[in-house]
Amino acid sequence: MRRSAQTRRERAVRTPAARPPVRRRPGRCATAAAALLFGVGAALGPAPASAAAGAPGPGGPAARPAPAGPGGLAGTVALSNCSGALIRLPRSRPADPALVLTNGHCLQDAVPEPGEVRTDEPSGRGFTLLDVEGDPLGTLRAARLTYATVTGTDVAVYRLTSSYAEIGDRFGSVPRTLDARRPAVGTAIEIPSGYWKHVYHCAIDGFVPVLREGRWAMTDSLRYTRACATVGGTSGAPVVDSATGRVVGVNSTGNDEGGLCLVHNPCEVAPGGRVTARRGVNYGQQTYGLVPCFSDGNVLALTRPGCRLPGR
Repeated sequence: MRRSAQTRRERAVRTPAARPPVRRRPGRCATAAAALLFGVGAALGPAPASAAAGAPGPGGPAARPAPAGPGGLAGTVALSNCSGALIRLPRSRPADPALVLTNGHCLQDAVPEPGEVRTDEPSGRGFTLLDVEGDPLGTLRAARLTYATVTGTDVAVYRLTSSYAEIGDRFGSVPRTLDARRPAVGTAIEIPSGYWKHVYHCAIDGFVPVLREGRWAMTDSLRYTRACATVGGTSGAPVVDSATGRVVGVNSTGNDEGGLCLVHNPCEVAPGGRVTARRGVNYGQQTYGLVPCFSDGNVLALTRPGCRLPGR
């Protein structure tokens, strides 16, 4: 869905220079990327009423533990056309094969069509693992494309050839943990982009019942405050709860010109049908719904109780 840096059909091209990342460190971003946008559909189901209204769930900010995950750009990866992150599930073990999270529209070949789900495909894709400052540590290699769709939650999960323990021993890097809980409105977030080697800081502004873009529609999307002015190449970057260090979403799209329900210009559709376009506002997709869809050993199991990803 959001901003990859590789031309796809039905997406126009915009160079990063037309909209540079804010607070970007000189000399630490790619120089020849095109900023692209894509829309998706969602199938994670409606949000609980209290959460959709922004009411914090059990264990609000005061009760949350100190951040346990890496900060800065540690644990992120740079793709040829997007951003991503080395991730683990709450129950993942050191010996488990490691996972990388990015967007479904960031695949190297064709972007999945609406309704299309791809699972358990061979892949040899490489990912550049970064340290806290964004310097490359080395290359991680995929063994399988575990799951990808641009229907439901514009997400792709790759299974790597290495375990978490092997990656830790070789690079001293630790993964970022997916949060099994839904975040709340007002949550301070960070969006570390491995492609641009830049970390955005803002907050969750709200939840969008339906976010429509071209032929695609997303459900229960995250809307950021305007400080997170994400650009092309930030596609697939993790959305991280600043207080806990846990991943609560994946960066995906934004309205560039104020257009209504168009590619590069998603619109918000309220339950009553009212349609609104917010120029310059950016969005992500929640990731807590991924957690129940994996069993022990980081094995995809779409029929597990609580899993509502498309493809089951």
